[in-house]
Amino acid sequence: MKHLIRLVFLLLFFQQVAQASERLKVAVAGLNHDHVFLLLNLYKDKKVDIIGIAEPNQTLSNKIRTQYNLPDAIFYHDLPSLLKHIKPDAVLAYNPTNEHIDVAETCLPLKIPVMVEKPLATTLSDAKRIAFLSKQFETPFLVNYETTWYKSNQQLKQLVDKDEIGKITRILVKDGHEGPKEIGCSNYFLDWLTDPKKNGGGAIMDFGCYGANLMTWLKNGERPISVTAFTQQLKPEVYPKVDDNATIILSYRDGSTGIIQASWAWPYSVKDLQVFGTKAQLYAKNDKELLKYKQQNDPPSNVPTTVPYFETHIAYLEQVLKDARVPENDLGSIHNNVTVVEILEAAKRSAKEGKSILLK
Repeated sequence: MKHLIRLVFLLLFFQQVAQASERLKVAVAGLNHDHVFLLLNLYKDKKVDIIGIAEPNQTLSNKIRTQYNLPDAIFYHDLPSLLKHIKPDAVLAYNPTNEHIDVAETCLPLKIPVMVEKPLATTLSDAKRIAFLSKQFETPFLVNYETTWYKSNQQLKQLVDKDEIGKITRILVKDGHEGPKEIGCSNYFLDWLTDPKKNGGGAIMDFGCYGANLMTWLKNGERPISVTAFTQQLKPEVYPKVDDNATIILSYRDGSTGIIQASWAWPYSVKDLQVFGTKAQLYAKNDKELLKYKQQNDPPSNVPTTVPYFETHIAYLEQVLKDARVPENDLGSIHNNVTVVEILEAAKRSAKEGKSILLK
């Protein structure tokens, strides 16, 4: 009996060792983006290994170290220092958007794959530079959006590709919440999220990127021919430096239109997607619920969201590294996200100049 118990114990031990060796080993660039807690919780659940963290703010490092019981030895002041001692499978960046270019310049020449939080960059020149480095060093640089992992969106895309709704005529995207301060974002996050240089803008960047990302995906990488945008400061006493409300209108060569409504002034959190076609409309109401409308007076039908897709950005990243290939039109691809930044830059210019911007 003792031998049997010992055998079972050894089998469990070796199973745990095997699972640990298979987990993705990542380094973290920055901790001042609150989305980092999604990664930290995956680490806590033993779904990813964090082998290095680069964060210059000692107070923030100490807070995260204590909260997640992380070893002192994995913390470094900056990313170059970290990468002199550690070779991760990938680097995940949770720092201000304008610093994504620095992560690219550091990691890509070393052929270390990178995934950053949306959007890709604050300027089109930075976005193009990142794309150039990714191609030059044949190393993935990916962008993580919460809406990528929505089963409703993935099911919607599959139905669009199967011509279930006919030709797309209009796409509507609503994204945002009551405001980053109102929902309790950390001061570390707020400090740069409301900075026009570090974030590139306010709600137009923070939530406008979702719509631009989804529309570029649904249009199979096509760029719009023009961008028209309007921005407002509905709460200037709360967000004095940046916009908190934005509307972006995209026009495409085939006559279809995309409308992005991005705001820090919704009465509730919202991330939905509506696609109108010549035969029907699809409405991804949230991450799981997808509705189909065919006739004006008929109730919508519920569409089962059964399309298989990745549950998290870590699961997707593992597959990309395993395949050594990034599908060009994926929501996180560099091709899609350079277009996203081009749209956002044109939108900011349109709002500032009060006119539509034609894309070359």
